Amino acid sequence: MTGRALVLPLLFTALAADAWAAPLEWNFRVLLDDQPIGQHRFSLSDAANGDRTLISDAEFAVKIIGITAYRYRHQAIEQWQGDCLRALASTTDNDGKPSRVSADRDGALGDGCLMSFAYWNPALLTQTRLFNPQTGHIDTVQVRAAGNGTLTVRGAAVAATRYRIVSAAPPIDVWYAANGDWIGLDSIVAGGRKLSYRLH
Repeated sequence: MTGRALVLPLLFTALAADAWAAPLEWNFRVLLDDQPIGQHRFSLSDAANGDRTLISDAEFAVKIIGITAYRYRHQAIEQWQGDCLRALASTTDNDGKPSRVSADRDGALGDGCLMSFAYWNPALLTQTRLFNPQTGHIDTVQVRAAGNGTLTVRGAAVAATRYRIVSAAPPIDVWYAANGDWIGLDSIVAGGRKLSYRLH
């Protein structure tokens, strides 16, 4: 799963502020075995011409007896045209192991319509290939409905539908409210521990 004081350079020309709608934002608490370890924020801006910019910023720290045993930091900027990813730049620091990914339609993304792991976009549920912003690889995936349940969102119980993304990596369960809003995520990480996102 993809999940820090690194500064991600803006690689794209800024558009005039009045060409953009107010951004949509998702702020998630990140939990490991139900214990808080950090946060992951997403901000999506829509331009009048249909282009979108998604900014993703994650920071985790796992502590054992008050000592930080693991740190994770990930930042990404994604440029979208409709539901098609057209450029991406990301930096990741996975417990002291830094990496960078840069991709566009002249390179890794090709000239087709490819999505990243854009959980915020329900069009993800129809995909069979997704671009991984942390590794720079295109992952083959299967997405299927995995039942209904209830998640606590901002202190209230919310009825939700769960979809499972299956790939070579451990499965990722993504939760959506009845109106299609993304409200949570669960996955199993190293050591059989459960990583969860909960909207707040």
